Amino acid sequence: MAGTFELFRDGGVSFRFKLIAAGGSVVAVSGQFADKESAVEGIRVVRECAGTGLITDLCPTMSREAAMERNPLPTAAVV
Repeated sequence: MAGTFELFRDGGVSFRFKLIAAGGSVVAVSGQFADKESAVEGIRVVRECAGTGLITDLCPTMSREAAMERNPLPTAAVV
């Protein structure tokens, strides 16, 4: 099942949308739009670009050892 877009009013002032994954988790929330038509155009642009968007990795380089120290993998339980 594909994700869905939810269009909503942000505090009654501006329009925004959420991208909801098939499992129900929020994947993305848009910025603010002045009117509904602009928010719908934003959804159209996301639909068009999402499948072909490139990934730009801005994360600092970290050694495997340093990464494991910061966030170790859980160990398997011995039964």
